[in-house]
Amino acid sequence: MHTPTFGSELLRRSTAGTDPSTSPITHMSVIGSRAATFADWPEWVPADLVAAFGADGIDKPWVHQVAAAEHAFNGKHVALCTGTASGKSLAYQLPIVSTLLKDPNATALYLSPTKALGADQIRSVTSLLSAAGDSRRGAATGVQRQFTHLQPCAYDGDTDVELRQWARAHSRWIFTNPDMLHIGILSGHARWRHFFRHLRYIVVDEAHHYRGVFGSHTALVLRRLLRIARSAGGDPVVIATSATMAKPAEALTRLIGEPAVAVTEDASPRGERTVALWEPDFLPAVTGENGAPIRRSAGSESARLLADFVVEGARTLCFQRSRRGVELTSRQARHLLAQSAPELVDRVAAYRAGYLADDRRRLERAISDGELVGVATTNALELGVDISGLDAVIVGGYPGTVASFWQQAGRAGRQRTSGDSLVVLVARDDPLDTYLVHHPEALLGRPVEATVTDPTNPYILKPHLLCAAAELPLRENEIAAWDATDAVAELTAEGKLKRRKAGWYVAAGIEPHADIDIRGGIGGQVLIVDTTTSQLLGTVDSGRAMSTVHPGALHIHQGESFVVDELDLDDGLALAHPEEPDWTTSARELTDVSITDVVDRRDCGDLTVSLVEVDVTHQVVGYLRTLLSGEVLDAVELDMPAQTLSTRAVMYTLTPESLEGAGVTVGDFPGALHAAEHAAIGLLPLVASCDRWDIGGLSTNQHPDTGLPTVFVYDGYMGGAGFADRGFTTFDTWIAATRDAVASCRCESGCPSCVQSPKCGNGNDPLDKDGAIKVLTLLCRRYSKDD
Repeated sequence: MHTPTFGSELLRRSTAGTDPSTSPITHMSVIGSRAATFADWPEWVPADLVAAFGADGIDKPWVHQVAAAEHAFNGKHVALCTGTASGKSLAYQLPIVSTLLKDPNATALYLSPTKALGADQIRSVTSLLSAAGDSRRGAATGVQRQFTHLQPCAYDGDTDVELRQWARAHSRWIFTNPDMLHIGILSGHARWRHFFRHLRYIVVDEAHHYRGVFGSHTALVLRRLLRIARSAGGDPVVIATSATMAKPAEALTRLIGEPAVAVTEDASPRGERTVALWEPDFLPAVTGENGAPIRRSAGSESARLLADFVVEGARTLCFQRSRRGVELTSRQARHLLAQSAPELVDRVAAYRAGYLADDRRRLERAISDGELVGVATTNALELGVDISGLDAVIVGGYPGTVASFWQQAGRAGRQRTSGDSLVVLVARDDPLDTYLVHHPEALLGRPVEATVTDPTNPYILKPHLLCAAAELPLRENEIAAWDATDAVAELTAEGKLKRRKAGWYVAAGIEPHADIDIRGGIGGQVLIVDTTTSQLLGTVDSGRAMSTVHPGALHIHQGESFVVDELDLDDGLALAHPEEPDWTTSARELTDVSITDVVDRRDCGDLTVSLVEVDVTHQVVGYLRTLLSGEVLDAVELDMPAQTLSTRAVMYTLTPESLEGAGVTVGDFPGALHAAEHAAIGLLPLVASCDRWDIGGLSTNQHPDTGLPTVFVYDGYMGGAGFADRGFTTFDTWIAATRDAVASCRCESGCPSCVQSPKCGNGNDPLDKDGAIKVLTLLCRRYSKDD
């Protein structure tokens, strides 16, 4: 059993020999432990099921589990929002299994945002079934016979065709994801009519994950699901779960379009958790673009900590922001272990989305069984996959939202004797990370963000209306409930919908389901193939392909490096060969923004802040090759086609006179505005539940549509995702934090921690840090004065 100082002791050993005056730890706090509060089993739970839970080691449920189960059993949509490892699965298993045992026709549907989580929940149910039939532990054998008729079954992209057919005909509890629900179930709902007629419960697990474009798509998929189930005679109850969801009842109501209640009082026990914020130091005598100083990368620091913790015997997950980051971190940790503890090298691995199904399942088993001690992963393991016995979590760079940070942090301390754990956030060379490690209250003292969804976005709504009309005729009351009157009129005028006596039908020849990528990807999928073996390495959507798998790009797959030789968008292929270079690549783009409509605006004298609709034109024109130390090796030109994105942006304009009055000369306008734009993009995730890669920006000292110095920050999704809207409504908080982050950075003239951007299409030139501080200060003064 660990002592109460487990986290601080593990950190102490990892930083042994470090000069305390230069310690990378900027903040450390301890979240205390908590005792459990129990409740009695509800009267409606069959005795055999109580015995089954008892055989699985659960003698009494916690209070919040019973509260949520009671709401669902009584027919109320319910959102359960309690901490990680608080037994949310039992809260929906109680009403579902009780109902399935009592009603031989009843069915249930479970939805998760990832395949790994769905597979984990099937294992959990299977464990319950096994406990139910274990007569040696006192469970009734009668319940085992009943459980054999439940037939829980996965139905996702990894499921064999024969098993899908069997599941559709026999399973009473389907485990799937919103993607497969949309494309594989709702599109052929007539074959599922018996399942839908008896559908009693729908579980929406990790509901906070449904935000932005993905959340808006999922909201419409769920509304289509409810109308189909009810048309077949069913009346399902929705049970949503999350460890980190603001205003859960309201969030679920927005998601399904119907009233919901919430259970938020957590009655589960919790061990002591130590949280440390870690800022890597600058590298001596190493400079990056335009001579800017460079910090040790978050990936390198994370790899070192991962190796240290593995040596200490601490089972550790190390989260990284990108697939490439995961592969590099795993590879570097293994390299460090090869030098210090070679017997542990094979106990560290990478896990991320994009692997083939067999590889994912093998890694999941190794993680669950404890065969792997250290795992570098993307947010593919952020969600509620039950990985017991973890000691530590390393978060390699702020994950974009407070909710995601606590989700990742909550992976450690699950089902331990003491439950004590350590969480380390390693700051990236990024304005938001720099701000948070020096303002810990902005991370540790802030509530989680409200999810941002907009199902009325016409670019999202209109395709789903076509799907809904293809499934069942659209009726007037449904159109009104979905706020879709204008969208239906447009689709009718375009000839895609036809009005008849029973409602609106999709026009002949239109098959709309395949045209929607509910993850928000742009265009179809590009297959990444190793030309030397013809092995499929993974996929990427075509909209992102030009910036990630362009000719010359470095692609990393399961620790192996590949260099892309050719990108064929017409055939959806990126051809690559194995190579182990000592550099990475980053695309460079040209961007142009034109204003198409002004949605809202606020005039503050010589400052105007607006929410606008824009057309953004992108073109990848080249890429940089950068050494792993951060030094730029060279720049390579490319000739790629341009893409146009219609989206929403928050925009501000200033008069030249006001800028000069703030001390920014005309010649410094471009650098000052450019630096202020970069910093603002980096800090928008502080007020909106987005990632900096979800947004983009443009600055100019005279935009043709405004005639003034102008800065745009726009959503990177067709039609917008709600992030620019949030930036507009919280402009003062956002810009004040941006100014503080830039002003407090210790560099002299600008670095990636304040005003440089890893995705700048102009190679971070020109940038004027001092000018940016003056611009941001002017914005704060003008906006607050107007308030």
